[in-house]
Amino acid sequence: MAAVSLRERLALYLDLIRWDRPAGWLVLYWPTMGALWLAAGGWPGWHLFIVFTLGTVLMRSAGCCINDVADRNFDRHVKRTAQRPITSGKISVKEALAVGAVLALVAFGLALTTNAAVIAWSVPALLVTILYPFTKRWFAMPQAVLGIAFGFGIPMAYAAVQGRVPLEALWLFTAKIALVLAYDTEYAMVDRDDDLKIGMKTSAITLGRFDVAAIMVFYAIYLSIWLWIAARHAPSAILYIAFALAAAQALWHYTLIRGRTREGCFVAFKQNHWLSATVFAGIALSFALRG
Repeated sequence: MAAVSLRERLALYLDLIRWDRPAGWLVLYWPTMGALWLAAGGWPGWHLFIVFTLGTVLMRSAGCCINDVADRNFDRHVKRTAQRPITSGKISVKEALAVGAVLALVAFGLALTTNAAVIAWSVPALLVTILYPFTKRWFAMPQAVLGIAFGFGIPMAYAAVQGRVPLEALWLFTAKIALVLAYDTEYAMVDRDDDLKIGMKTSAITLGRFDVAAIMVFYAIYLSIWLWIAARHAPSAILYIAFALAAAQALWHYTLIRGRTREGCFVAFKQNHWLSATVFAGIALSFALRG
């Protein structure tokens, strides 16, 4: 019986960190990997590859714990989130915070295997991750704060490779914020009606009838800046083809969200990681072809 109880508890923890929904960490992972390749001029080595792979998964999982604790009183009023483990009472607030703390500590342990610059950047990364859920109560565009939290992997990747954060890393960081604004506004469009009722702030509400147009502008900013920098490092036909395919995916997202249906917007969000995966593939293959 105890073993069954332990398995059930583990299943709840996995549900808490959205283990069965990898799209949530893949949208962090591909831009971080892209930055790592650009910083290293190609393959960064197994150590950094493993550190940033595990670090991305761990910090996204810790962020889920923090987010669900902060939003527990709002989530019960939203159809899509009403059965989350904390909201439904299956996991206590203290227990969820403990899980999040352990995950964050393990991620920090990975940072300790790199250098002082990465460790220094990990501190504001954690603070913004904690701050983000609470900005939904007062800030008109909390998705921008989420973009900052999700984008910290980019300067940390440069810091890990080069021991510093050059200007191009900050440009890539800025573009990642635009990407998050694009796909998380799609996500917010799914819950817009519920969020209006409970007083939650989101970019979908703030942008109003300009939401679809703004999303397309955000995608354009992301793709333009990343192509500009990637082309300086590893120009190739495969790079330009990859970015063209990514742009085509952005146009496909337009067809999904222009009707502003819950179903279309949710599909756009769930499939978004393929766009940044395509960009990463173009960057990685360009470096590989150069030898």
